[in-house]
Amino acid sequence: MGAATALHTLDWAAIGAYLAATVLIAAAVTRRRTTAGELFLAGRSLGPLAVGFSLFASNISSDTLIGLPGAAYSTGISAANYEWMASVVLVFSLAWVYPVLMRSRVATMPELFERRFDARMRKYLAGITLFLSIVLDTAGTLYAGALVLRTFFPQLGLGQAALGLALFTAAYTAAGGLRAVVYTDVMQALVLLIGSALLAWTVFGQYGHSWAAVRAAVPASHLSLIRPMGDPGVPWLGLLTGLPVVGFYYWTMNQYIIQRVLSARDLPAASRGALLAANLKLLPLFIMTLPGAMAIPLLPHLAHPDQVWPELVRQYLPAGMVGLMLAALLAALMSTCSATLNSAATLLTLDFIARGEAPSAHAAQLGRWLTLAVALIAGLWAPHIAEFRGLWAYLQQVFAYVTSPLVAVFVLGLASKRLGPRAAFRGLASGHAASAALFVGERAGWVPIHFTVIGGVLFALTLMLTWGWMRALGDRDAPAAGSPRRALIDRAQLPRLPADTWAWAALVALAIVAILWVFR
Repeated sequence: MGAATALHTLDWAAIGAYLAATVLIAAAVTRRRTTAGELFLAGRSLGPLAVGFSLFASNISSDTLIGLPGAAYSTGISAANYEWMASVVLVFSLAWVYPVLMRSRVATMPELFERRFDARMRKYLAGITLFLSIVLDTAGTLYAGALVLRTFFPQLGLGQAALGLALFTAAYTAAGGLRAVVYTDVMQALVLLIGSALLAWTVFGQYGHSWAAVRAAVPASHLSLIRPMGDPGVPWLGLLTGLPVVGFYYWTMNQYIIQRVLSARDLPAASRGALLAANLKLLPLFIMTLPGAMAIPLLPHLAHPDQVWPELVRQYLPAGMVGLMLAALLAALMSTCSATLNSAATLLTLDFIARGEAPSAHAAQLGRWLTLAVALIAGLWAPHIAEFRGLWAYLQQVFAYVTSPLVAVFVLGLASKRLGPRAAFRGLASGHAASAALFVGERAGWVPIHFTVIGGVLFALTLMLTWGWMRALGDRDAPAAGSPRRALIDRAQLPRLPADTWAWAALVALAIVAILWVFR
């Protein structure tokens, strides 16, 4: 199946049906009058199903679809710790952060930083978020998707595939805005779940659907979530320290994720949507990660672990299902790209250019052009990733080093009313200076600490540095009693979560405990 002609008619039909549905959804949404609020926040009208499925689909990128099986193939299923930890973070965030967010009615997380601190902090967070969104999230997703497409369509150039995917995704994102993104996300989440489940069941069938047969054939170390300190994947100390920190940034501070929550019609819709996403995030262990570990005896001589997913699809799925899985890949890629493109345009428009001053219609038009511009930049950059060997192997390291100081300042800013803008800025700058020093030391071999552990170290260090600046500056920097900065985080009159939220959160916690016990 090395060329496009090897695809069966049923495969082409599955791919065509998916693309047609995407175009129809975008076309239906563009008939609505689009203001800036509609383009960027879907009119703040989304219900729990749309929020939950969109959170899940935006997170599951082509990097995930390819990377999780590849990581399981090379180092074991400990990579899935990122998945269930996301459920923990979502439950924590909906209880502690969402009430503040929904009451504030902000459009972006950097806007919340400005209202809590000052304009410098808004620009600081917006700039870092834009960089990570374009260079890592969007370009990395396009690069991974282009590589897989070339497995089936080798006549495509890497640049052609990446740019084509970028522009197609940008077209429906710019046309319909966040509502088009979210509605296609619901469809894409279903395609992802169904396609991945079918592939997992097919691979499991190679062992007669017997878990005992899997345990006998796959090394025990590759079927364990709790790993020793020397593990190259996720050591236990990194699991306890670094993963929650990086997860908190991703699910609470990352604009392209939290934008779905900000678009919910109210706190109950946001919290129930987050709980739906928390439940869905328990599935990748079973339908994406375990097939990679089960592929070790089936595909013992792969040149690179990232070949696991396309090879499993190519060798074990029948006609029609191959097309469904390629559609699932397109769903993952386009869902993440559409999310990052829309959020990047939101940040550029609302945090750097308009700042609330441009008329709504003008801001919406500006957002469309910026969406296309960001897509073009990411699509042109994506092929060059091949020139940087090892860059994407350190993707999680980049997030650990860059985002841990941000999380520390944000958490302290929500917890303490005395943290002022100068202390926050100096603490964040000090944390990133320490981050840069540790990164150089790690790359030079002077700091032999796993990057997941370093994420926890940087979080604690930035907390201490920011606290020190807060104490040093004292009342000169602390927000005055009754000021808007204090009122923003005052929990006395926050909206309450619906009662059923806690019951569903308890079920998520029980499911996580069961998973950890089985795969300990």
